[in-house]
Amino acid sequence: MSQTVAVLDIGKTNVKLALFDEGRLLWEKSAPNRVLPGPPYPHEDVESAWSFFLDALREAARTHQVSAIVPTAHGAAGALIGDGELAAPLMDYEFTGVDAIEPEYARLRPPFSESLSPKLPAGLNLGRQLAYQKWRCPDLFAKARYFVGYPQYWTWRLSGVAVSEVTTIGAHTDLWMPRQGQISSLVRGLDVDHLLPPLRRAFDPLGPIRPEIAAATGLGPETPVFCGIHDSNASLLPYLVSRQAPFTVLSTGTWVILMSVGLSLDQLDPRDDTLANVDALGRPIACGRFMGGREYAMIAGGGNPDLDAIERVIASGAMALPCFSGQGGPYATTKGVIHGEVEARDRTALATLYCALVSDLMLTRMGADSGDLIVEGTFAGNLPFCQTLGALRPTQRVFAAEDAAGTARGAAMLAHWPPSYHVAEPAPVAPISIAGLDSYRKAWTAAVGMIAR
Repeated sequence: MSQTVAVLDIGKTNVKLALFDEGRLLWEKSAPNRVLPGPPYPHEDVESAWSFFLDALREAARTHQVSAIVPTAHGAAGALIGDGELAAPLMDYEFTGVDAIEPEYARLRPPFSESLSPKLPAGLNLGRQLAYQKWRCPDLFAKARYFVGYPQYWTWRLSGVAVSEVTTIGAHTDLWMPRQGQISSLVRGLDVDHLLPPLRRAFDPLGPIRPEIAAATGLGPETPVFCGIHDSNASLLPYLVSRQAPFTVLSTGTWVILMSVGLSLDQLDPRDDTLANVDALGRPIACGRFMGGREYAMIAGGGNPDLDAIERVIASGAMALPCFSGQGGPYATTKGVIHGEVEARDRTALATLYCALVSDLMLTRMGADSGDLIVEGTFAGNLPFCQTLGALRPTQRVFAAEDAAGTARGAAMLAHWPPSYHVAEPAPVAPISIAGLDSYRKAWTAAVGMIAR
């Protein structure tokens, strides 16, 4: 039986357990990630996810010798932990009720120059969630001993060790100063610094799994649990060890996160939803984001187009204008519209053009005009998206990762950091010419320019 690393991958849409051996995906299983309506607010169904993970680990242990466990999760959920259990449910970041604490929160919120974290809708700034819980749920908040990010909640649940970790606390939370590498003024303003456990690195082993988990799953009682990492930063790890800056990784799923390694932070603008995340080594990374996966689904449903469909939509002049998700990107506050007529069979082409154009726009505004572009995640399987992006940015080479497991694959590297094995290279996307694309982009950009931010 092979020695494997088990990755708990908690996304907004799905939860997944994936097993890797030196970067090779051996086995995976997924389930929908559910949100419960409350009270006291809509929250993550962590018990269903926990049951799924225990069952999946039990199944995996029958055929594989799991040598380590690493959690990775999105950066917009945090856990208030009490004595051996949650003090409060993990808030769903789409809960708009947090708006009730403005402008009280605004008085404490650090300026963008300090946090490099833009003001985001609903609960996407983790600091706003924490303030809401303190001010609107004081009875629950009073039970808390620790506040940890979402990956570290699973670390704690697996090992019993509570820690903070920089990629999570530095992910558009308002809680971190990326340039200085320390907590922001908001932590002191909210008087919650005592709730933050010690800072550990994403690749630090924290201890073995709890004995009851070993008994329930059949895993060895000595199986180590690693600190874990913010999911977009997990996607970045394979390229940090295999490429020289500058380069940009487009981590795609429910969100499209553009991470430009080696890019100055000076052009970041909160109005564009550009910001700094922090990599596993504590270094600030210039980023942009929009909810590309969800917007694609809202425009087209599922599936991918072919190039003929892309050219048909371009020739028709039909275009999608932001924003369809109501959050993320430079035009989050505007309502998405489709101008022109599009056949049902070409909706995927319209959505592909839209996501490629928004990606191109954000890269331009960030100043990311040099270095390779690596597409990983869902859109890596949409070859016309990769080809369109390359045609829009002909001075940069585009690469597509081999599969959609980039987040989990990167997280698995933390169990043997830095990796001694060869990191698979993404596949180059051959440059092509797309008829009418330049004129279409000019018309789309002009239409977008009429939208007030």
